[in-house]
Amino acid sequence: MRLDKFLKVSRIIKRRTVANEACDSGRVQINGRSAKAGTQVKEGDVVILFFGDKQFSFKILQVNENAKKQDCGDMYEVLSDEV
Repeated sequence: MRLDKFLKVSRIIKRRTVANEACDSGRVQINGRSAKAGTQVKEGDVVILFFGDKQFSFKILQVNENAKKQDCGDMYEVLSDEV
């Protein structure tokens, strides 16, 4: 699954266009490397998002094409949420 779609389906970022812009501006890393929106994600990847002074990192546990609102939390595990 594409990174931007995962961010939207897991509801980490609400809209896919916003996720796409975050990826293209270099604010997303996968396993320590800068990632584009089309980068394929898999279970076990560690993703870091940078929003201003805030850093949010999580580990991907499941990759589902569709997820209900109550199942989104099972798709990833929060590693850190730093300011």
